[in-house]
Amino acid sequence: MSLPRGFLDELRTRVSIVDVVAKKVRLIRKGHEYSGLCPFHNEKTPSFTVSAEKGFYHCFGCGAHGDVLSFEMQANGLSFMEAVERLAAQAGMEVPQATPEDAARSKRAASVMEALEAACKFYEQRLRLPEGREAFAYAERRALSEETIARFRLGYAPAGNALKAALLRDGWDEATLVEAGLVGRPDDGRAPYDILRNRLTFPITDRRGRVIAFGGRILGDGQPKYLNSPDTPVFHKGYVLYGLAPARAAALESGRVVVVEGYMDVIAMSQAGLREAVAPLGTALTEGHLAELWKLADEPILCFDGDAAGQRAARRAAERALPELKPGRSLRFAAIVGGKDPDELIKAQGRGAMEAVLENARPLADVLWEMTVEGRDFATPERRAALDRDIFDLCAKIKDEGVRGHYQRELKDRAFALFRPPRPERSFSGPRRPWRGKPPEPGAVATPPPASPREARANELQLAALLTVRPVYALRHLESLSRVRIDDGAARAYLDALLGVLAEITEDADDAVLAALVDARVPEAVRGPHSEQAERLRFDALEPFDLDSRIADLVATLKDRALAEEILAVQAAMEREFSEALWQRLRALRQERERLRGLDGEA
Repeated sequence: MSLPRGFLDELRTRVSIVDVVAKKVRLIRKGHEYSGLCPFHNEKTPSFTVSAEKGFYHCFGCGAHGDVLSFEMQANGLSFMEAVERLAAQAGMEVPQATPEDAARSKRAASVMEALEAACKFYEQRLRLPEGREAFAYAERRALSEETIARFRLGYAPAGNALKAALLRDGWDEATLVEAGLVGRPDDGRAPYDILRNRLTFPITDRRGRVIAFGGRILGDGQPKYLNSPDTPVFHKGYVLYGLAPARAAALESGRVVVVEGYMDVIAMSQAGLREAVAPLGTALTEGHLAELWKLADEPILCFDGDAAGQRAARRAAERALPELKPGRSLRFAAIVGGKDPDELIKAQGRGAMEAVLENARPLADVLWEMTVEGRDFATPERRAALDRDIFDLCAKIKDEGVRGHYQRELKDRAFALFRPPRPERSFSGPRRPWRGKPPEPGAVATPPPASPREARANELQLAALLTVRPVYALRHLESLSRVRIDDGAARAYLDALLGVLAEITEDADDAVLAALVDARVPEAVRGPHSEQAERLRFDALEPFDLDSRIADLVATLKDRALAEEILAVQAAMEREFSEALWQRLRALRQERERLRGLDGEA
């Protein structure tokens, strides 16, 4: 619904942005502005400012910016209309309705919610009367404290039609009770009846804590064990998470929100001090649920039960999330060993055990990989080709192009590692190139023969060329490479320039980013009599080679044994980082080399 511009302008005027922000941030006045620690990212030095005169806030650290409405939305995880309604209530303003139909619909929804609140109070009262003794005893057996029972407003729905009778006596009409999902009206003409009977009741609230539905757990035998209200004008279970209202503040403060399976899991975690837990209402996690969760944390943790059904639910959620993924927005998955649920784990081992489970939550990529390969045999080329097809189909569901590309590379790398035969371990107990002279005695430690001056110079040139193609090696070993003895003047000049440029890098970067930096700045950094030769070094020295094998051959001739071992260790750790983009760069370098040689021939 669109709102008149004049109403929004008046709302911004009436509500002080300083007062609203001060509820979340300790502000210090500095002249005409206020400053404090940004509530949207962790910082030690204040970079967050609020201007009462201009009516906006701005963070120079993370770039957060907006007016009082956007702050209310971002700080409290509200939708636009929810923020408008909350601020309008503070200012004593009535939110205008767009049409008479909207006004009537809003009035009817308010009446339904009033009936639901009356029902909640009725259930709470009955829990503490003799008729609710069995329900209260059940809550005690589940180790719920009085404070927890009161905070979650647990109640008891008596047998028969006690709720309908009580609310009709209080002046509620039957049609409103039916619309609110409190009373059912059979199609066969029988009398309306209470939907929840002889059950422990769990009020379900919206983001603002207003009761919009109920869940009920049967006492004694009977099915279904848990029953929820039907969908109503104010309740749609595919968009509502149980416990969201009390969990929001804790989730926004900690940056973590945990999704569990049921009412008792949420309540048990909250009672243990883990108050950022929520649960879907007997349904699979939907796109609506995911949207709510991503308002609270970038990577919600899904901690479903450890049994087979819980793990199937986790995998369905993983696949459901794929189209909605965005840069920085994903899911993590926590599993409890032994088929227990969070309630059982906390009772048996305490909060620390639950925290450990959450700390070990795995990324979405791990779950997708397991979904793709579990129980499959890849002994034939056709089966391996089928895996490639399945990876492509799975990643195709991701709408965001950048995220889709990263998942394709990640899963393809895992497939490559799965199919690749084990590599023999490399060490310096023997050479990789042919021996010259007498072979070592049995049991003796083999050492490679010294390289000839020509071989040493070739390897120095090749090492400089290799570091141009894979500058990540150089970035991770700046200090060691600066100590390497290189006799060739051009190689030394080029390597010094390369290390000087990379020494200014302060953040992690991949080969593509570093290579672009090297191309742009290394030629400018090379100085002295070897500048021209050094600039052409990477083209003249870069002959086709198998990169893995060539690295081993190169380091075998280095005089710095520690550096050689370091380079091999880095190579083993980085084998999965190779990408088509790097090989395209290698081909481009070779093409440029040929072009330069052609220019030399013309000259």
